[in-house]
Amino acid sequence: MARVLTKSRQSIEVARKTPGAASRAAAARLLRDVRTGRRSLGGLLSGDPTGQSDADRALLQELVYGSLRHLVPLTCIADRLLDRPLKERDAELYDLILIGLYQLAFSQIPPHAVVSATVEAARTIGKPHLAGLVNALLRRFLREQADLLAWVMRQPEARWPYPAWLIEHLRTDWPDDWEAIVQASQGRAPMAVRVNPLRCSRADYLDTLAAAGIAARPIAELPTGILLDQPHLMRELPGWERGWVSVQDSGAQLAALLLAAPAGARVLDACAAPGGKTAAILEQARGELELIAMDHDPARLETAERLLKRLGLKAQLLVADAADPQGSWTERPFDRILLDVPCSATGVMRRHPDIPWLRRPKDIPALVATQARMLEAIWPLLRPGGRLLYATCSLFAQENEVQVADFVGRHPEAQVLLLCHPWGRPRPPGLQLLPRPGGHDGFFYALIAKAAS
Repeated sequence: MARVLTKSRQSIEVARKTPGAASRAAAARLLRDVRTGRRSLGGLLSGDPTGQSDADRALLQELVYGSLRHLVPLTCIADRLLDRPLKERDAELYDLILIGLYQLAFSQIPPHAVVSATVEAARTIGKPHLAGLVNALLRRFLREQADLLAWVMRQPEARWPYPAWLIEHLRTDWPDDWEAIVQASQGRAPMAVRVNPLRCSRADYLDTLAAAGIAARPIAELPTGILLDQPHLMRELPGWERGWVSVQDSGAQLAALLLAAPAGARVLDACAAPGGKTAAILEQARGELELIAMDHDPARLETAERLLKRLGLKAQLLVADAADPQGSWTERPFDRILLDVPCSATGVMRRHPDIPWLRRPKDIPALVATQARMLEAIWPLLRPGGRLLYATCSLFAQENEVQVADFVGRHPEAQVLLLCHPWGRPRPPGLQLLPRPGGHDGFFYALIAKAAS
């Protein structure tokens, strides 16, 4: 036992001396958790699994996100390189091999650094006896790289990077656009920010960014939107702690504009966490709203609370279920309601590349049922003459236009209001944004008015 412990300590010490070994070991563990459906990256990356620097943490995220984006071809190549499947007790090593192959095939990291750090990562995860196998596989890939990449692109299962059921669903709903959707969803998401007009003007903030050497340009269709040429750490943006700006996708920023809550209105954000749309609604009305932000998840609602505090905004935060709203706050009707329902999130897969591998076909009917329950439960809280904005980050018709059409068909007092925007595709009774390279993510919006009594 003493010899085993000594070897383990030696392996950890070697990994510490090999730059990036700890990040690669952590990336392999994260990748395995996603592939086996245990947890999403949102939860896995919220902590600090390596205890390392920002640079090492950025490497960790790049390795996991990149491997997931190319998961299908990587698994094909790994299976071809392995003479036989790994034993179950060594299954974690398979994910490390995928991490190594991703770096060699799709990153700019020097091959010698990839091989060295990935081999040491095998020791870090407790597989020192298989470090030689990792070394041999990666070096073989380097020797045969051109042939292997050409071969994998000829494999039908590797042509499209998502599960077959997801590709078929996109093909059915978007027969003329599904290939462009997949291509856009495989790209890297741009970084858009929303200037807080209560703290700073967009023109002044653009000047501040330029002075800091950060290239950016205004988003013409959004009065407070800015697109950065390159992503930056949020806390390093000028004025971040002073509440000048928030990070929010340009398509998500559109929600506040479509809801158009006037000053003095009573507003409900029914699925508010993590609070980006809540803040945008308040900023647009210069904070002059009676706004209730509710969510069923207390931890995520705390995130919204911190965001509002940083921006100098105020709202009443409630832990509550949009499918079963209860309490004295429901006794007075609302002038505006934002219902941003739980959905498949297929419009934001480039930001969350774990989504295709965590979702299952059976999840969609369950989500559709939840959305319908929320619509039915929240609708009575809207005053006659008021407006409800139904929102998803989904690309599936069942969750979007079909869901809203079914709801309106059940409620003669519900009147669909026409939405027009240069980014959107009309999908009556709503508007669909498809993910756009260098631009917004995929969102669906439908604006429903309640007839005055």
